[in-house]
Amino acid sequence: MNTLQKAIKHFCLITKHKWVVFKLCVKVGEPIRGILHDLSKYSWTEFSEGVKYYSGTHSPIIECKKHKGYSEAWLHHKGRNKHHSEYWIDKNTPQKFIIMPYKYVAEMLCDKMAAGMIYKGKEWTKEYELRYWLEEKDKIDINPKIRDLVTDCLTQVSKNGIDEVYTKENFKKLYKKYCS
Repeated sequence: MNTLQKAIKHFCLITKHKWVVFKLCVKVGEPIRGILHDLSKYSWTEFSEGVKYYSGTHSPIIECKKHKGYSEAWLHHKGRNKHHSEYWIDKNTPQKFIIMPYKYVAEMLCDKMAAGMIYKGKEWTKEYELRYWLEEKDKIDINPKIRDLVTDCLTQVSKNGIDEVYTKENFKKLYKKYCS
């Protein structure tokens, strides 16, 4: 695949992902978060690396890290997008892992679900995100309360499906349970 083909495919992939995140954000009462979600992916820093390491089956950031040992796109992305737990880390303070505000937790949950749906396509199941999360959650720097909230939410999805779990009322209830 040449660079132009990869650029077009990458653009379509991130735009499709944004659309699914937007629809999920609307379901949970955060449409503005859905509109603003991942706009930095269209910046040169993120887009150019995304094209260079595009695979279509998983994040180009993973491929870049395998090749270079780090990803400039990821460093750029996590510093500008508050729905990533890494944005809320300050290891030079007493509370190193800050509790994320509700709207960013809601966006993060929509992002996680949309990423799995987009990358897995027809192979996606309601259990997929929970299985993936349980394998990865201890490797992620995140406030323990938010980690528990995500685990609870994805467990609910695996049992009851997205439509029942991804509601404003349920998300508010989960946030109150773990973060208030």
